Amino acid sequence: MVEQNNNKEVMYNEDDLRQLLIDENIDSFREIFLELHPYDQAQFYEKVGPDIRKTIYQFLSPQEMALIFEAIELEDEEYEKFLYEMDTAYGAEMLSYMYTDDVVDVLNELDEEHRESYLEMMDSETVEEINELLAYEEYTAGAIMTTEYVSILENSTVRSAMTVLRNEAPNAETIYYVFVVDDNHRLTGVISLRDLIVSDEDTLIHDIMNERVVSVKVTDDQEEVAQIMKDYNFLAIPVVGQNREMHGIITVDDIIDVIDEEASDDYSKLAGVSDIDDIDAGPFKAAKKRLPWLIMLLFLGMLTASLMAQFEATLDKVAMLALFIPLISGTSGNSGTQALAVAVRGIATGEIDEKSKAKMILREIMTGLITGIVCGIFVIGIIFFWKHTLIVGLLVGAAICCSILVATIAGSFIPLLIHKLGVDPAVASGPFITTLNDVTSILIYLGLATTFLGQLS
Repeated sequence: MVEQNNNKEVMYNEDDLRQLLIDENIDSFREIFLELHPYDQAQFYEKVGPDIRKTIYQFLSPQEMALIFEAIELEDEEYEKFLYEMDTAYGAEMLSYMYTDDVVDVLNELDEEHRESYLEMMDSETVEEINELLAYEEYTAGAIMTTEYVSILENSTVRSAMTVLRNEAPNAETIYYVFVVDDNHRLTGVISLRDLIVSDEDTLIHDIMNERVVSVKVTDDQEEVAQIMKDYNFLAIPVVGQNREMHGIITVDDIIDVIDEEASDDYSKLAGVSDIDDIDAGPFKAAKKRLPWLIMLLFLGMLTASLMAQFEATLDKVAMLALFIPLISGTSGNSGTQALAVAVRGIATGEIDEKSKAKMILREIMTGLITGIVCGIFVIGIIFFWKHTLIVGLLVGAAICCSILVATIAGSFIPLLIHKLGVDPAVASGPFITTLNDVTSILIYLGLATTFLGQLS
């Protein structure tokens, strides 16, 4: 494998690196491994077994290991496994070199006893910053922010600001935005690194800063923060308290993780799965995640069976009607799922607000009516040429038309209602909408069939 690093090609082979570790050739291993990008280092570290990883801990310092742990992409529960492979003192020192928000992500996956054991080995200042972030509610801006940022006083000069920047830059997550505060550490503005570089050294920061700074509160939901950063194309956004005092910043790399996490969560709920399965998870673990939803949907599906039992007499007299039950329920389910996807996506992206809800529902009603009529006419023709009976074709066509209309309305309205109640609209998942549409479509179909039973006979 070849990696471009600082304008020179780094040749490396995973098997060769593994062999260097087995042979305990520390100098050759470090020479090649430390030239790699942290992502490639993390990929190699994750792939090798625990025995070889223990050699890596001997060959790399905690500070070097911290870069790998920040770049590694693990399932939440896997952080504990990898961390416990290390000596506790080594692991605590490694965590102290990581950015605070990344440390909090790792410590949140440990039980309280182990978390405290690591914190006891860190310096008091680091522990204070970590505990501050641990105190914030999960999935809020405070929980994902970092306290490693650069701030300067508004009454300072560009010369003094550049001195602060040079001193703070090694420990800051980003230096492209420098945040301006007053004497009480309240956010008053922001200035870019470019503006600092091109401005005269004796210029006051207050005179060149941008006072129209966009910020979020520590209690804001992480999904709302992600949407703001997406809308404004920010690299970082300040996090403030009730009185606009600076608490930290959220960087774009953390927001990418949030977007990925939220998308996976929504997909899980739409698929009727409690959590997306890890591809390496065993069958029992995967079944444990899926069974609760499946059992719940099984009971809901019994409604369909009990409803059909109420029309047993109709089905006995006209057995042909049973042929088209899967067709009607499947078509209405598909239509409802389409409307559901549009509604959930609109709510998640912020495209659907209070003003556009009525417009969206009206559009879905008209869409359902048009698609229902077209599908109904299409089915009438097929059944007429297939079974040579117009009355059954008209019945099935009418049922499909009504079912599609009802399913489309339900698929768009239910997520809006759930969102209004303060619940994640993704819980109105595809399986639930499908089950609901099964019940309504069969009720419509067999209800019409019972009404016109004389003509059918």
